[in-house]
This record gives sequence, structure tokens and C-alpha cells, in this order.
Amino acid sequence: MDARTRLGWVRLYEQLGNAGVVCRRCGISRPTLRKWWRRYQAEGEAGLETRSHRPHTSPGRKVFDEQEALILRLRRERKLGIKMLRNELARRHGLKLALDTIHKVLVRHGENQLKRPRLRRKGTRRYSRPVPGDRVQMDTCKIRPGPCQYTAIDDCTRFQVLGLYPRRTAANTVNFLARVAAEMPFPIQRFQTDRGQEFFAYEVQDQLRERRIKFRPNRPRAPYLNGKVERVQRTALEEFWPTVDPKAPNLLVQLEAWRTFYNHDRPHSSLGGSTPAERIAELATKIPAPGAIQAAYDPGREFIRSQNTRYRWLPTNARVT
Repeated sequence: MDARTRLGWVRLYEQLGNAGVVCRRCGISRPTLRKWWRRYQAEGEAGLETRSHRPHTSPGRKVFDEQEALILRLRRERKLGIKMLRNELARRHGLKLALDTIHKVLVRHGENQLKRPRLRRKGTRRYSRPVPGDRVQMDTCKIRPGPCQYTAIDDCTRFQVLGLYPRRTAANTVNFLARVAAEMPFPIQRFQTDRGQEFFAYEVQDQLRERRIKFRPNRPRAPYLNGKVERVQRTALEEFWPTVDPKAPNLLVQLEAWRTFYNHDRPHSSLGGSTPAERIAELATKIPAPGAIQAAYDPGREFIRSQNTRYRWLPTNARVT
């Protein structure tokens, strides 16, 4: 209904002076006629225009103008997806919003589609070890000239341990192994790594044998076998490192805060929306005792592995000192 039609109602009422006759002829109710008559008397023809029904105040509104601007800025500057936006808002800004709420903001401003190439998956089948600690993937990632991030993630629960070292060396790897064994909330049965030189050092493999942990490096040219640790490193490069100064004096404190958020507060799609800590609680009854794991470890079958793929094993008495 436009203002021109309403003006006709008002003019007819001015001529006849009978509201009942006008309502019958125009097919409207008396309250409708009274509303537009009062607006016409107060504002003239401008009062007959359609007005917005938006309330003056919105006490139940979830997202305000400042929060909308924050969501749009993160979207445009860092190209974050909806789930990453939710995690970033909760971690750095204390703003917990549902995915649907964030999506509505993006749709309202025409930012609901990211213009970036999508990864093509060979398949949608996911694999996961059934027991926490059955297989822990470990890898290193260069952050910038200088620091190197060590990452260990449990294949079953996605619980991770992080470390920051100046170089990728055998000594740093041994130190990180001790941290992982101490900070993982369950006993570790085996470690899986790529073919990095720092993982094949004798002192590293001796440390694993002393802790009665199996060493299972991937076969050459198969980085996808370490997909979970590769993915969590990419997550850190997208969500954590762009928000901190690598030269900050409290960098280790910020890295530990990020690890705590990842393990206890950040939901994971691969876990059905649960956090790693919640997943561990669900599978607590399936975690074997440390004594059972050590009893199942056979030292005779755990030989010293060589980084050179031409040699499948080295006897312990054939080491070069």
C-alpha cells in the first residue's frame, strides 16, 4: 500500500465526514483510518509514507555496530572462515557468538563468500586412532628466521603440546620429547614423524627406547600421513602467529595461552564440535594403564632406524661414536 492510496482515504473522509462509509468503500478498518488521519493532521502528506518497523532499542540484540565492524575487519584483513572467526572472537576479544549469528552479519554486508581457492580433497574419509596416546604425530615448523615451533598432537583426541626452540637439533628434540611425555594427560605408545634429520639422531631414538615408546617415521614422499600435525601447524600460522609479535618478551606465555585455548576451549569439527579435553574425558575408560603399555613393549623389535631409506635398520652395536 503506497502513500497515494492512503491520501485518497483521507481526502474521501474529508469530503464525507463519515468514517463508517469510508471504511466500507475502501475496505479498511476504523483503526487504520484513524491512524493515517492523525498522521495526516500532524505531518501532512509526508506522514502518509511507510515507516520502518525497527524498534528504537534492542535489548536482546546479540551483535552491535562495533562488534559487526570487528567481524568485518577480521574477515577482510585475514580472510578467516566462519569457524575461525568464532574462535578468534572468543580467544582475543571475549565475544562468544554462534556460527549462525556471524553468518547473518556476513550475509548482511555481502561478505559471506571468501574469494580464495578451495582445497580439493581426494576423499572425505577420516581416520583416527581409537585410543588416546596410541599414536602421537610430531613435526617442526619454521616461524621466521630464528625460532622454530615443535608440535606434537594426539591422533585420537587432537590434544597438542607446543615448544619454541631456536633450532631444529637432536638436543632440542630430546627436550621436547620429555615435555610431551610429561604434559600429555595419558601414556604415549608411539611417535610418528616425517623424515627430518632431528628425529633420527641416536640420542632421540635412545630416549624413546628408554621411555618404551615406539618410533614410527613415515615413508618417504608421504607428507599426508602426518596430516593432523601439518593441519594444526597451519591453524597456528593462521590464527595465532598473525596476532603476536615474534620478538615479544612474553612470547612463550602467549604461546602457552594459545595451547590452553586450543586444548580446552576451541571446538573441533573433526571431533563433532567437542574440544580435545572433552574428547579425553569421553574416552577416559579406554586409556590403558602405563604398566600395560610397558609390558606390551618389545625392545627386540624396536631397532635403530636410519634416515637413509636404503638401510632399513642398524644394529645397536654398529653405531659410529
